[in-house]
Amino acid sequence: MKKEKKTATLAQRINVLRASVMGANDGILSVAGIVVGVAGAATSSFAIFISGIAGMIAGTVSMAMGEYVSVNAEKDAQRKAIETQTVALDNDYEGEFAFVRDKYLASGIRPELADQAAREMMSEDPLKTTVRERFGFNVGEYTNPYSAAIASMISFPTGSILPLVSITLLPEQWRIIGTFIAVIIALSITGYTAAILGKANRWNGTKRNVIAGILTMLVTYGIGSLFA
Repeated sequence: MKKEKKTATLAQRINVLRASVMGANDGILSVAGIVVGVAGAATSSFAIFISGIAGMIAGTVSMAMGEYVSVNAEKDAQRKAIETQTVALDNDYEGEFAFVRDKYLASGIRPELADQAAREMMSEDPLKTTVRERFGFNVGEYTNPYSAAIASMISFPTGSILPLVSITLLPEQWRIIGTFIAVIIALSITGYTAAILGKANRWNGTKRNVIAGILTMLVTYGIGSLFA
C-alpha cells in the first residue's frame, strides 16, 4: 500500500516563505553593501563584479547553513518541550488541566465554559492541548530545515542579482545612484512582504528595511571612498 504524502500546513508553508523573503532581503542588502563599497574605492567594473559574485556565493552558503542550523535548533527545543509535557501529564494530569482551564479563564471565558472547554480539549488530546497552551506551538507542525535551507539558498542569490546587475551594467556616472534607487525599491517590497508574513506594522517594517539599506550603502560607500 502506497504511503500518503503528508501535506505541509499553512504555518509550515508560511515559515518557508518567510525564509525565502528574508533570504532575498539579505541578498539585496549584503551584496549592495559590498558592490557600493567597492565602487567607492575603484572604478573597474570587473573588480566590482567579482567582489559582488564572491559576496553572493559566500552569503548563499552562509544563509542556507544558518537557516538549517536555526530551524533544527528550534525543532530540538520543541521536542524537549513535548518530552517535558509528556512527563508532566503522567505525574500531574490535574495540575495540567487546571493550567489550561485557568488560561481560558484569564482570556475572559466564563468559568463554566472554561471548565467545559478544558475538559473537551484535554479528553481529545491532552499533550497537544497543553503543549499549545504552555509553549505556543502545535505538535507535529515543524518547519522542514531542508526546505528552509533550500529556500534561502535560492532566494539569497536571486536578491543579489539586482544590485549586482545595476552596479555592473549602468553607465559609470549613474551606477551608484541607480543602484541606490533599485535597492531601495527592492527593499521596500521585501520589507512590506516580511511585515505581512510576520503580522507586523507594514509601514514600520518597510521603513526600517529601507533605512537599514540606505545606511548600509552610505557607510560602505563612504569607507570605500576613503581608499579611492
